[in-house]
Amino acid sequence: MKKEILNAIASSTLVRNFVDRPSPKWMVYVADLVMIAFSCLVTLAFGYHTGTGEGIFANPWTRSAIAFVVYAILSAGLGTSRYIIRLSVIEDTYRIVLLVLTATVSLSLINFACYMVVGYYYLSFWNVVIIGVMAFSLMLLMRLSVKYFYVVMNNMAASKQRVIVLGSAINSFFLASALKSEFEGRFNPVALLSMGGKNTDSTVNGIPVVSFNKERVAELFRFYKCDTLLFLSTQLELMREGTADVFLQNGIKLLMLNQVEEFDLNSKTMPSLSSHVHNIRIEDLLGREPIRTENPAIRSMMCSQMVMITGAAGSIGSEIVRQVASMGGEIVLLDQAETPMHEMQLEMEAKFPNVKIHLFVGDVTNYERMDHAFDKYRPRYVYHAAAYKHVPMMERNPPEAVLTNVLGTKNIADLSVKYGVEKFVMVSTDKAVNPTNVMGASKRIAEIYVQSLFFDLSRRSDRPSTRFITTRFGNVLGSNGSVIPLFRKQIEQGGPVTITHRNIIRYFMTIPEACSLVLEAGCMGKGGEIFVFDMGEPVKIYDLALRMISLSALKAGKDIEIVETGLRPGEKLYEELLNEKERTIATHHKKIMIARVRSYAYEEVCVHIDRLAELVKRGASHDIVAEMKHMVPEFKSNNSIWQTVDNEIGPDDSEKMTETEIAINI
Repeated sequence: MKKEILNAIASSTLVRNFVDRPSPKWMVYVADLVMIAFSCLVTLAFGYHTGTGEGIFANPWTRSAIAFVVYAILSAGLGTSRYIIRLSVIEDTYRIVLLVLTATVSLSLINFACYMVVGYYYLSFWNVVIIGVMAFSLMLLMRLSVKYFYVVMNNMAASKQRVIVLGSAINSFFLASALKSEFEGRFNPVALLSMGGKNTDSTVNGIPVVSFNKERVAELFRFYKCDTLLFLSTQLELMREGTADVFLQNGIKLLMLNQVEEFDLNSKTMPSLSSHVHNIRIEDLLGREPIRTENPAIRSMMCSQMVMITGAAGSIGSEIVRQVASMGGEIVLLDQAETPMHEMQLEMEAKFPNVKIHLFVGDVTNYERMDHAFDKYRPRYVYHAAAYKHVPMMERNPPEAVLTNVLGTKNIADLSVKYGVEKFVMVSTDKAVNPTNVMGASKRIAEIYVQSLFFDLSRRSDRPSTRFITTRFGNVLGSNGSVIPLFRKQIEQGGPVTITHRNIIRYFMTIPEACSLVLEAGCMGKGGEIFVFDMGEPVKIYDLALRMISLSALKAGKDIEIVETGLRPGEKLYEELLNEKERTIATHHKKIMIARVRSYAYEEVCVHIDRLAELVKRGASHDIVAEMKHMVPEFKSNNSIWQTVDNEIGPDDSEKMTETEIAINI
């Protein structure tokens, strides 16, 4: 019954208003003045203001008032009421000490001036000392009382999740203390976990510091009746180095605190630290330092320019839109998907209200419609991200793969030349290297076309109007239809998690990383390059599934089954960024290289693409695949019905196009 009454008090509107918002500065200042006045009155009551002399300074009330006024002025000037009491006791103590010392010196100087003018001291030494000691004690006691009351109400207000905070450095100390005192917060830090054995056997704000022992992790968390570790985002690199797996294998949940923006002290409510804490995601454990690009030349290039982005509603295209919008460019969003385009419009209006956005719904395969878009907006830069990317789907629909990925790219490239676009940047894929599926082969043919078009323009003119650049990278985390969202959904549904093969590996990169590198490559490209990105170390999909299950506080084989379904049509165990005939050239960005590749004669490429266009009209899938294999002899189907085409063509029947070695100038 008593506990229920206390909880009711803690949950009352009056108490909630007190603890949920900082006290006004004037209220704290008035409270300080009351403490100072009380100190002066106490010295008056005990006779310490009685002194020698005559006139106005001989009056004890006057002497007390002078001391009060000095403290009041200095308190306002030094800002002793500026800080939030519950969060800044240390800073408050420093300010109070500074106030007392400054006031003591000031009163001593007034005393000395009084002596020089009238021949006596208006205050005795004890006057100054006792007022200072009492004012300091009372002001500090008031702050400690407020903080204690706040903590008591906080502890009664809600039950919190017990967590252990990683680290014993100063940032971890502050984090644990802040979470402990947060009203209606979600977490109760019960220990600090020192990875290096520092500061162990000590306590911070009542929280013990314990040492990390890989063999006794589970025992430690059981002792503190806790199953969750909370760490700062600055400690993520430590978790990537294998530490995360130690906790996951022992059934410990991992929570991460993102960087917290500066608190707005004028806000009506206190900021919530707990709201910045989230479950660690598989994206956070890439196993390498995230790629960041900060090239002012990109912003300079984009600023106030018309930029067209095809596939603007897709995973890659939409992120390119966001990054270009952050640089202030005028953007044409071009996509055929009506609903995602509407959602992009709402997002852009909310996040970038000052950026001019043009929505153009259309299919890149429709030349007349695309011509209208180019004629209307006259873009200076084009980022071509529109493409079909799902391997099994395109394996079943070769005509559509060629229509969008090849002929659609040709339309946008040709129109870029027609309307004098300065730079055309194409988004390609690692599946274009030694392709084993229709999708990868279609992207490789698109690469061949835009590169051969540029070199043909270069032969005709020393300064071609349009520079064509290709960017090639692997899988992006969280993109539409990628393995991460699929695994996450399967885990939420209770499994099983399906993988195609236990030994399959993939390169991964986050969407913002990939798009920032696309913009960087587009900025540095002079034309004709195929840029490849450093994707880090490849990830085994089976290990990825195990980690994602562990991150959900579940166990593979017990709570969630992992089932192998076999390689899908056109799928291979590993992806490549370069084929055996290619090599790379370094650029000024350590994460971006140029693939030195074979270029093909533009006239011959056009002949093959015209054949493909005619076959697409007839819907002749078999003949389409055969023609693609003629264009890309390294295209060998894997686990697909189109393997029969490889047998029909044979190694000597492939009509290889003329290859020309091209020197890339950086």
